[in-house]
Amino acid sequence: MRMQPDKLWDAVISCHAEYDGIFYYGVKTTKIFCRPSCKSKTPKRENVDFFSNAQEAMEKGYRPCKR
Repeated sequence: MRMQPDKLWDAVISCHAEYDGIFYYGVKTTKIFCRPSCKSKTPKRENVDFFSNAQEAMEKGYRPCKR
């Protein structure tokens, strides 16, 4: 992934839909991954991993968000 982590994090906390399909983020404490536009409660930054695609997240043991 070529984008800077700070830019990815800004997209997550702002729920930017234009980043959907560009990356996904996973929450380490729940093992769930979401699109940047997900309206779930914002996780703590230290609990977040970023992925280029959904397959990568699933390979790391995360499951898709149901929202």
